[in-house]
Amino acid sequence: MESDIPNATLRALRRILRATESGSRKLAAMTGLTPSQLLVLNEIGGGEAVTPGRVAQRLQFSHATITAIVDRLVAQGLATRERSDRDKRQFLLSATPAGRAALAEAPDLLQMTFAERFAVLPAWEQAMILAAVEKLAFVLDAQDIDAAPLLDTGAIDRAERKG
Repeated sequence: MESDIPNATLRALRRILRATESGSRKLAAMTGLTPSQLLVLNEIGGGEAVTPGRVAQRLQFSHATITAIVDRLVAQGLATRERSDRDKRQFLLSATPAGRAALAEAPDLLQMTFAERFAVLPAWEQAMILAAVEKLAFVLDAQDIDAAPLLDTGAIDRAERKG
């Protein structure tokens, strides 16, 4: 019985990885976007223009990552980057009509499903899950890998890939 626990744990981990891969493929097929691009587009698509720094802070991405993602969204015609009228040093980001249409047709991200379902769990259960996942990262020798809070299997922005 005891030897079934590692295999059951690996199966559960594999199901999570497969769900993440499947969600990313579905998103790309429907919108041409990566999960990180969709998250950024969602942040800037709320109607009011927002600064890249604010987007980086809310998503816990680096400023360089936000810049790379926004560059790709602007190139795809999904977002605009304009200088602020009040402070010419500052840029403001907003979604174009095509960007808002992409948001409307995008499938629910696994990320959002997780956030909604995790939020309703009692605090003790949230803490227990966090402790178990942190321990799993340690067991897999992944505790020192820097990662954004994003359920995606690739680089945060596909253009960041090295190699």
